[in-house]
Amino acid sequence: MASRHLSRSIVLQSFYEWDFFGKRVGDLNSIVERNIDEFAPGLKEKEFVFSLVKGIMDNIEKIDDIIKIAAPEWPIEQVAIVDRNVLRIGLFELLFGDKEEVPPKVAINESIELAKSFGGESSGRFVNGVLGTVFREMKEEIENR
Repeated sequence: MASRHLSRSIVLQSFYEWDFFGKRVGDLNSIVERNIDEFAPGLKEKEFVFSLVKGIMDNIEKIDDIIKIAAPEWPIEQVAIVDRNVLRIGLFELLFGDKEEVPPKVAINESIELAKSFGGESSGRFVNGVLGTVFREMKEEIENR
């Protein structure tokens, strides 16, 4: 498994646990450390993991608001925990991340793969739909400037 993909998997698993057990902010870094030690002991890009975690946490309210707008028929509390956290990762990379480092289509594809691997039967389609909607709106906004 590629290092960046493994890093995103660690971030997803960590946010899943954090979200599932009540979102205690102080617990997140210890969850991440434990997951790295358990699932990726030789991971070379730990800083990528922690930059994703920090970036998502710094923007989580904005990201969750975007999920609410892009998937209005799904109240965020009713979105499956895996799907919600895959979307958080994808939206962070799509909207707030370094586009040179992670191009938008890579961010979307990585998120779809995470959803397929960790989510339910329709998770990949759901994540693709939400991220695709946001990406199209971003593109239109940029083109209309």
